Amino acid sequence: MENKRKTKDYNPTKCGVTHFLNKIGGKWKVLVIYAISKKCNRFSLLQRAIPDISKQMLVNQLRELEEDGILERTIYAEIPPRVEYKITKHGMTLMPVIEVIQNWGLKDLKQMAK
Repeated sequence: MENKRKTKDYNPTKCGVTHFLNKIGGKWKVLVIYAISKKCNRFSLLQRAIPDISKQMLVNQLRELEEDGILERTIYAEIPPRVEYKITKHGMTLMPVIEVIQNWGLKDLKQMAK
C-alpha cells in the first residue's frame, strides 16, 4: 500500500508559498535538510542531530524528501550496508532560504535574551 501525503498536491490557487510548504513544510524537513548540509549524512547521525524526531518520522521525512528530488540516497554494498544522504542540485537551491531562516532565528534568540 502506497503512503500518500495529505497535503502534497493541495494548491488550488497555484500559490508559490503553498507549493513550498507542501514540499518542505512541517516540523522536521528543514531540520533534516540543514543537518545533512552540515555533514550529518547517515541515519544514525541524523538521529543524534535531531534527538526529538522518532525513527519512523525520520524515515518518512527522508523518503518524502528523496521522492521530491531534494535528497539523494546512496546505498553502499558493504557488510553491514551503509546508506548516505546528500542534497541534490535541486535541493541546494533551498539552502539560501534555509540560511535566511537560520539567521533570523539567531537574531530573534539574541533579542529574546535581552
